[in-house]
Amino acid sequence: MSKDGDVTMKQEYKTKARGLIIDYLQQNAGVRFTARDVFEQLKAVGENIDRATVYRNLEKLCTEGKLLRYRENDSQAACYQYSEGHEQCDRHLHAQCLSCGRVFHLENEFVEEFEKKIQATYGIGVDCSKTMIVGRCDDCKTE
Repeated sequence: MSKDGDVTMKQEYKTKARGLIIDYLQQNAGVRFTARDVFEQLKAVGENIDRATVYRNLEKLCTEGKLLRYRENDSQAACYQYSEGHEQCDRHLHAQCLSCGRVFHLENEFVEEFEKKIQATYGIGVDCSKTMIVGRCDDCKTE
């Protein structure tokens, strides 16, 4: 196969891998997941994508603003949530349900007031890109 043929095949593989990863993200948009979750799910459905490809694509999607990355206090692994449609996740707070893991985008005047109050009261500027409020969502409270 020619050198150009090899490059084309490589680009198609990357494009296919990215497409499969984005499909997974969109199907799981309401929940948190790890890179391992993505890798294992793709493997379970017969896709042969290596871990490095998953990590590389997740990093690129974070940089593009399509994916929210954070760490949970009790975990060493980075957690992610698909955030397309919420491209400015670094500019608003997030809340996560301790039971189901769903992440909520808090985008209202309350958040702005909360940030101002923290700044005025404690002298701390809130870094929204690293802030996660935790609790239980209404669905999980009733279960």
